[in-house]
Amino acid sequence: MKIEEKLFGVFNNQDVNAITLTNSQGVSITAIPYGAHIIDWTVPDKNGQFDNIVIGLDNLDDYVNHRPFYGATVGRIAGRIAKGKFTLDGKDYTLPVNTSGNHLHGGPKGLDAVLWNYRTEQTDDRAAIIFSYVDPAGANDFPGTLTVEVAYTLTEDNEWMVSYKATTDEPTLFNPTNHVYFNLHGDLEQTILDHSLFIKADHYIELNENTIPTGQLPTVDGTPFDFRNAAPLAQAIESDHPQTTAVKGLDHPFVLNHDSEGPDAVIFHKENGRRIVMTTDQPSVVVFMHNGPASVEVNGKAVQAYAGLTLETQGFPDAINHDNFGNTVLRPGETFVSTTTYQFELEK
Repeated sequence: MKIEEKLFGVFNNQDVNAITLTNSQGVSITAIPYGAHIIDWTVPDKNGQFDNIVIGLDNLDDYVNHRPFYGATVGRIAGRIAKGKFTLDGKDYTLPVNTSGNHLHGGPKGLDAVLWNYRTEQTDDRAAIIFSYVDPAGANDFPGTLTVEVAYTLTEDNEWMVSYKATTDEPTLFNPTNHVYFNLHGDLEQTILDHSLFIKADHYIELNENTIPTGQLPTVDGTPFDFRNAAPLAQAIESDHPQTTAVKGLDHPFVLNHDSEGPDAVIFHKENGRRIVMTTDQPSVVVFMHNGPASVEVNGKAVQAYAGLTLETQGFPDAINHDNFGNTVLRPGETFVSTTTYQFELEK
């Protein structure tokens, strides 16, 4: 394993390095401490052509000025909190709203928009970047000082492991994710509509017109949300289902079954042989198809609609406001721990 660092940009008068981990097969991941973003995951195709299969920007300024969430560590809360309001232990809280009157991805200065500390570790079969940050009480109006670590580990088995650990000194909310976008072409001029997707999920979370969960968990049976047998992503935009037409694709949490061994999700491209196999201990994965064009450019070209696909593992979005959505409250004396693994494979 090899670890390299080089200057990527400057934020608040501090140098920001890009840290690259590379294994013996030439597979590498690159991440930056600003927002703990992954900016590159370079892998081969079946012909030996190496490409970056995640959306990453060319410079730090674009991450700071445009905040596209590409590969970002998102928190304290991933997704939306309806109207920015919640009640915890009988106390009402109002968070800043930053999209359609709702709180999104931790607020206007979430964990994706701060500079983390980091260290690296290395053994014979793996290397890791361990990012750490202390989010003070009152940041984005959340209660409690949150101390959080996120480790990105690359293994000789071509796994990218994302591991979280967090504690707090007051009851607070914590439901992080990584907002990575995959494009297995390694070419953003080609969309992900010809990728195939498998998700081990019998239910998805219904959304209202502002993409806030309604509290309903419909079955995927007979809908464009049924990926229990791998299917092309294009089925989500070819359907007239009101949930997919409202967002022009997918922007939905899937309720993972976790009832048997094997992966929770797989995306693959038959032509070039690339596959990402995902396993997680989280109850849901949000699949978003980059349903519109972006205001940023990569390699001098605008990022188009359907340029990438997210697999954002997390607790149910807006869980604090739904009795049937599980727990996203972190309390003093508890340690939040979670791991999601994305493993790169080549189809034979």
